[in-house]
Amino acid sequence: MDFNPLSDAFAQNPYPTYARLREAKSPVFFEEADCWLLSRYEDVDHVACQSSMVRSPEAFMNPEAIAAQKREMNWHDMPNHEKYVQFSLLESDGDIHRQLRKLVLREFTKSYVEQHRKKIETYVSGLLDQLLDKQDIEFIEDLASQVPGRIIGNLLGVPDEDCPQLRIWSENVVQFYNINRTDEHKQLAESATTEFLEYLVALVAERSKKPRNDLISTLIAARDAGQMTEVELISTCMLILMAGHGSTIDVLGSGLLTLLRNPDQLTLLRNNPHLMPTAIQEMFRYESPLPFFHRYATREIEVGGMTYPKGTKFGLLYGSANRDPDFFPMPDMFDVRREPNRHIAFGRGAHLCLGNHLSRLDMEIVFSQLLARTRSIEMTIAEPVFKKGLSVRGPVALPLRLVT
Repeated sequence: MDFNPLSDAFAQNPYPTYARLREAKSPVFFEEADCWLLSRYEDVDHVACQSSMVRSPEAFMNPEAIAAQKREMNWHDMPNHEKYVQFSLLESDGDIHRQLRKLVLREFTKSYVEQHRKKIETYVSGLLDQLLDKQDIEFIEDLASQVPGRIIGNLLGVPDEDCPQLRIWSENVVQFYNINRTDEHKQLAESATTEFLEYLVALVAERSKKPRNDLISTLIAARDAGQMTEVELISTCMLILMAGHGSTIDVLGSGLLTLLRNPDQLTLLRNNPHLMPTAIQEMFRYESPLPFFHRYATREIEVGGMTYPKGTKFGLLYGSANRDPDFFPMPDMFDVRREPNRHIAFGRGAHLCLGNHLSRLDMEIVFSQLLARTRSIEMTIAEPVFKKGLSVRGPVALPLRLVT
């Protein structure tokens, strides 16, 4: 079938394409990513939860074959990206993944994250003080992009004044995960990784001399105790900062846009602020900010009525699974009261997103304060443009008028 995730039409509305994929009798092969696309909730959930499904091909391919695959995918000849980005908590499996995840898990539990509520509320309130005076704002740049990076940076131990630069590096590194990997994109990702690396090496050296009550000091102590290597320390810090930026910015933008496109739901939420937690969950389901991830099969597996051999690569379309009518009643309807809502926007299994509690807290605070402090919110353009690609989902910009 015609599947072009880099087209303008797909960027603006991928859901008709996802519906056609779900209606196909079996998974569809996507040659550009060399993977079988899984679009139904049952199939995506099944594969994501399987311990035999992994992110890295190391479990079934020898180093020479992996090197050849990297060359074919243009993931080679970028030494720092290969060392610190292509190897990470996200891209590892088995014992290494479990060990690294265990070292940072405490900082991202719901109870631990909740301790940051007051700090986030104070910061967001200060931002809104400035923006409400302006009235006309660009929501993505002026508010959405200012919150998650600052919060995750504070948690890790990054000085406030450095957080804006970390967002730029993060976006330039992450853009290489999309399927249009040109040499220009490659050079941008490698140079950003190198600058990011140099910054983190200096920060680690500083914290090694003067530890603080932050995550980077905790990880340094783990390194010194032999629980992780220097490379694992740097790559984990880099991953946490990158993961703490883009997806939350995107879902803040798409979440607000969805509310504006559904004024009855916006009014309902304004009048019933206790619905905010379910509304946030519905935003993640309705417009999943990370709609595509992959897995490799380490053994023969049956999916969607077909049997696939060891080594098969699957593309998990979270954005499609979250609109599957076989799992969600009226999936194309946005409902801030939707319960239950077992969406899959944060993944499943061993690679369940560590930052899901922090991301939801950021969103809850931003939307609660924004709705409480405005009488109306109006878009000042007819139709926002969405980012292109298979791996991201969010508006590029969202110009607004805030009426208090």
